[in-house]
Amino acid sequence: MFYKHVRLSKPDVSERGFALREDQPVRVSVVVPTFQEGRYVGGLLEKLSEAGPNLETIVVDGGSTDDTVKVAEQFTDKVFVVNQRGIAVAKNFGARKSRGEVIIFLDTDVSPPSDFVDKTLGAFRDRRVVGATCNIMPLNPRVSEFVFFKFYNKLLQLMTMIRPHSRGEFLAVRKDALMKVGGFDEKLPCIEDHDLALRVSKLGKFCFISDLCVYESMRRIRKSGLLNVLKMWTVDYVSYVLFRRTVSKVWVPVR
Repeated sequence: MFYKHVRLSKPDVSERGFALREDQPVRVSVVVPTFQEGRYVGGLLEKLSEAGPNLETIVVDGGSTDDTVKVAEQFTDKVFVVNQRGIAVAKNFGARKSRGEVIIFLDTDVSPPSDFVDKTLGAFRDRRVVGATCNIMPLNPRVSEFVFFKFYNKLLQLMTMIRPHSRGEFLAVRKDALMKVGGFDEKLPCIEDHDLALRVSKLGKFCFISDLCVYESMRRIRKSGLLNVLKMWTVDYVSYVLFRRTVSKVWVPVR
């Protein structure tokens, strides 16, 4: 297994991805940022390993002290440990290491369907598309969670046509577009996915894949309460829109 501790340097924003061409298959990379995710990472990586041998899976860990890295090594030979915490830091590092023309960023506690790569590539066959998100629903939802996320997905779908929005559970982007805008903003402790969606949408079309649904753990909502999480989302979003920064200074892990 390839396992490497790395020291971060300033991102090379001039690095380019590979342009999609009609005469060659599309290469896809999945980047998974982790921190203390030993309980969840195996489930996701097992699903990714079933998606096919041509899917490149990259795990970027922020210095976990549990068995996250050991578990990840069982499923992919591209596991990196960086010396700096931050979701955006990990995503940028993984993107630079990737070989795919299209990069799919997934949170560790999600469960994608077996055909998620095919449906993602279906959206990117439109040459105008530079980024995409999809439906996100809870695993084993309570009634209130089910109703909220149904509404939230409809809202996201409508917003995508006006002001693109994405959550970290699922974000797909062309690598060349990602690098052209300088990657994720590493100064943002959260909402980095929404910020990236807005910036890449200036280069082309950001779409909502309506026939794709990724399922997420409700661990944060169950621990903090749905209303408290919604309040946190709203406060950070408004702060971002008004001042381009968030009230939250760090995205606190929930395990």
